[in-house]
Parts: sequence; C-alpha cells; structure tokens
Amino acid sequence: MRVLSIDPALRNTGYAIIERIEGKRSPEYQTITYGVVKNSRKLRQSGCLVAIREQIADLIREHSPEQCAIEAVIYVQSYKTAITLGAARAASMIAAADHGLEIYEYAPRRVKQAIVGRGAADKQQVAFMIRALLKLTETPGPDEADALAIGIAHFYAIDSSRPLSNQAEPI
Repeated sequence: MRVLSIDPALRNTGYAIIERIEGKRSPEYQTITYGVVKNSRKLRQSGCLVAIREQIADLIREHSPEQCAIEAVIYVQSYKTAITLGAARAASMIAAADHGLEIYEYAPRRVKQAIVGRGAADKQQVAFMIRALLKLTETPGPDEADALAIGIAHFYAIDSSRPLSNQAEPI
C-alpha cells in the first residue's frame, strides 16, 4: 500500500509518499519520494494555494498513492495563522479528494507519540527517528520529516496487529 502524507503550510508544505511492503515478520516501509512545496513570500496567498493543489495533484498522478494522511488542525494563538494553515490544508485535501483518495488526519501529538514515543518530542527528535526508521542516508528537513512521520503514523494506525492501533477512519 502507498500513502501520500502531507504537513500543510502556505509557504512550505511538506509531502512524502511511502509504501508499506509486507515482510515475513513485520512490514517494512520504503520511501518513494519526499520534499517540500515551496512558495515565495512574494506570491499571494491565492497563488500559493493553487501551487500546493497543483503540485500535490502532480505527485498523485506520478506515484499513484492509495490513501492520504494529513496533519490535523493545530491550536495556534493567532486566528490569522489558523486560517492560513486551514487554507493550505484544504488545498492539499482537495487535490487528494479530486483523485479519489481516502483522507485521514492525525494530530501532531499523536504523530510524535507514534514515531518518538513522546507527544511533546521536538522536530529534531522526529527527524532523527524518521531517518532511522526509513533507513535514509541523510536527515530530512523539518517539513519533510513531519510529512514522513505522518505517513508512518498512518501505517501504524491502520495496522490491526499493533497493540495501540486506533482503527483510523477517513474524513
């Protein structure tokens, strides 16, 4: 199974496509691609949203994921930031929905708990664990690491053999 995972933001949306390969003892995970949709500070919000939707749609067409996992809305102190994050999230979700993908959402604390074992882990800890779990040759940047972590957390959540799995429901 292949999953597209997304860490949405207006200027730097992290993305990853990960494949789960069933092994003899336990599944293994292969990183197909990961990166960041980068939008210039000069680009208006509407242009950023179009770029996010188009680049996510391109990834879906190129790599054919079966599901999408995305970071849930987080608490922020500024309503303007919350609205901007929600818009970037929506642009990504629309791209996934346009291609018929089921979409699952995961709270940042839940992702950190799944990857590091602690919901209050910092970004460096998440990136370090992702590098180890996926056997990457270099540590991914923070947005890429978060997207990769969301994908792995999704696989853990849908794995009924895991003791703490929460059978995830698409939104």
